[in-house]
Amino acid sequence: MFVLLLIAPLPIFAAAKNPSAMQLPGYKAVPVYYRPLNKMIMSVRINGQPANLLVDTGSNQLIIDGDKGERFGVKPWQGGLRYIRFTRIQGQEFPVGYAQSITAGSMNFGSTLVTLRRSPYSDPANANVDGVLGLDLLLRHKAVINFRTKLLFFKVDQTRQTSLGAIAASEKFTSVPIRREENGALTVPCSVHGQPARLLLDTGAFVTALDESFVKSLGIASAPMPVSAHFPNGLAKQISAAKINDLKIGNFKVPPGKFGTTTLPRFALQQGSSKIAGILGVDKLYICHAIIDLDGMRLFLK
Repeated sequence: MFVLLLIAPLPIFAAAKNPSAMQLPGYKAVPVYYRPLNKMIMSVRINGQPANLLVDTGSNQLIIDGDKGERFGVKPWQGGLRYIRFTRIQGQEFPVGYAQSITAGSMNFGSTLVTLRRSPYSDPANANVDGVLGLDLLLRHKAVINFRTKLLFFKVDQTRQTSLGAIAASEKFTSVPIRREENGALTVPCSVHGQPARLLLDTGAFVTALDESFVKSLGIASAPMPVSAHFPNGLAKQISAAKINDLKIGNFKVPPGKFGTTTLPRFALQQGSSKIAGILGVDKLYICHAIIDLDGMRLFLK
């Protein structure tokens, strides 16, 4: 989804470097690192050329900045036909390219289609972000994302059965089911003041934000802040802050604190019949020691 929320993000890029690492038999581990604004970055090679991709569960596709595609040897793909293939994202069409090889550490993703889209990042701090690692590759390889150990695991042995739930339970994690909506978005159940709703699970969102109308419907006051939220379709929305003491994700109680609130765009709120209360971003996922398991479709929090 590429939600860029400019609201004092937690500086997790400076977090401890050596947390205890979880091991998963049958998976290959690839390290990630955090850049300012809580961006989780994975270093890869595209057709042998080094690149940095934002790990984004809010994107259904692998995306490369269209301005940099030629440097990686990725051009709009015609597939032997006379027309260029396109894909549609939020009502806009973008050309599709073909990468012969994508690797990360010892993990080889093989060849894959790539969406070529001009990067929404324009400031110098984001100059080294070359694109997005989206759900197509993450789901295909049944990825496990550990926010504290800064490791992504990709399943390479499909015959191995790993009981990640049992491992997480032994470490006192709470298990929350992940649901994939009709449009491909990942959501998890939540409640505030006992009012049930769902949150978009979006690692491309650098902070967590709740929909302003949902917060107001619960009688929770919010105060405007001199910052705004910017979305990939060009929308800019005013940010407010609200004190919320009883947010639960599944059965997990999130520590009380201030949350950003804004008027989320329609494309974020339209998830079939699901009532979307907001976006669960990297800041809270890190604070709550999150592990995302895209094989078992579970979110583990502690």
